[in-house]
Amino acid sequence: MSLNQINWPIVGIALSGAFILLLRDWRVTFPALLCSYVFVAMFVAQQQFITPDLHLGSVAVSTMVLVKLITGAAATAILAITALTFSREYNLEDLDEFSLAELRRAARRAQRQRAAEPFRLSNYVVAFWALVLAALASLSLPRLYPIGQSYAIDFAWYWLGLTGLFTLVTAADLLKIGLGLLLCAESIDLLYTAISSTVQVFPLALLSLMTIVLALAIAYLSGLLYGRLKTLELNELYKR
Repeated sequence: MSLNQINWPIVGIALSGAFILLLRDWRVTFPALLCSYVFVAMFVAQQQFITPDLHLGSVAVSTMVLVKLITGAAATAILAITALTFSREYNLEDLDEFSLAELRRAARRAQRQRAAEPFRLSNYVVAFWALVLAALASLSLPRLYPIGQSYAIDFAWYWLGLTGLFTLVTAADLLKIGLGLLLCAESIDLLYTAISSTVQVFPLALLSLMTIVLALAIAYLSGLLYGRLKTLELNELYKR
């Protein structure tokens, strides 16, 4: 197979979903989420599910493709701002004595946790096998239960949905849950766009609104959790 025969948007969708599911650092997973939206937009434009109505130079695209891309960028920006907000240090002058003691205790606990848990491959075993399972299912389900017009379409939405689902299952913090929810929403959006014989603007607008609302909900819940526990780690919920 030559390089010209490779469907590069599908490759990008597969790699970005794999990075989101497998890796933990939001500095890597958030750019991967943005890349996922970019590659999905490229795939939709390539398959021409929606009739192009704009010409950007020599490229004809649909307005809805740009809306999907802007929606993905906005959702990623919301999560990135949330992560930056709740990973910064407090202004110590504005904290009372009790808050300072709580902050020092949380800092000592985080320092001990980092020292006791260096990078270990065992931390990624569950995510790795979840990735393998998602890959096997995404490769086989389009042949067993085809829904779209081609194997590539079915693989793309199955892959996004399954990696999103397994990201939710293996998530260790609230931001990772947000990534899983956004991948699932992206899968639903792509499926509707692919199988709808006459793509309606209103449902697509609702799907884009749902994506933004999910990102805002995760940002709001992150603020609540961090304000109470000084962390976004879900395991801290079971220690109180």
